[in-house]
Amino acid sequence: MLLLSGCGGGTRQDHGEAKRTYHVQLLKRSFSANQAVARPAVMSIEVRNPGPRTIPNIAVTLDSFYYTEKYPELASNKRPVWVVEEGPGTAAKSPVQSQAISPPGGGQTAYVNTWSLGSLAAHHTQKFVWKVVPVKAGKHTVHFEVDAGLGGLAKAAAPSGGKPIAGSFSAQIAPAPPAAHVDPSTGRVTAGLYPGAP
Repeated sequence: MLLLSGCGGGTRQDHGEAKRTYHVQLLKRSFSANQAVARPAVMSIEVRNPGPRTIPNIAVTLDSFYYTEKYPELASNKRPVWVVEEGPGTAAKSPVQSQAISPPGGGQTAYVNTWSLGSLAAHHTQKFVWKVVPVKAGKHTVHFEVDAGLGGLAKAAAPSGGKPIAGSFSAQIAPAPPAAHVDPSTGRVTAGLYPGAP
């Protein structure tokens, strides 16, 4: 995991994190296996704290929203497979009236590809939701790992066996969205080309 350095003060994201293992249950996870370029998709991961202690900072790290391009002389060799339109957490209110474009969500952290939603009380659940848009066709796999803190001290483990809470999603991204049209008699979107269309 990489840590980005930045300017400014504020409380450290690992403030008060104790060295301890917390049990976490992976309740639900979903991400469509069949997607298409430019067709929005939603990925969600829901976890529960079955233990007696509050988890300091429940977090999820993803490793595969980007791929590495090998063309020479690129300003950045990281290219998106999915563009994150909205990340987990409630977006912060703007101090002035404005229109937000692709709000990041309140769960962003200084760590690359890690989102956290704060403390998780005993026997409570938390749901991470990413609204994304696929931009690269092909078969891709997203790996994820759930943790109990951001500083590496608080660890998340399965209630049985103590293994890390991790998993993956595989998605086949088609190069174009499937054809559809609006049925003029009903106003509904229908699969396939409009009858008589060239």
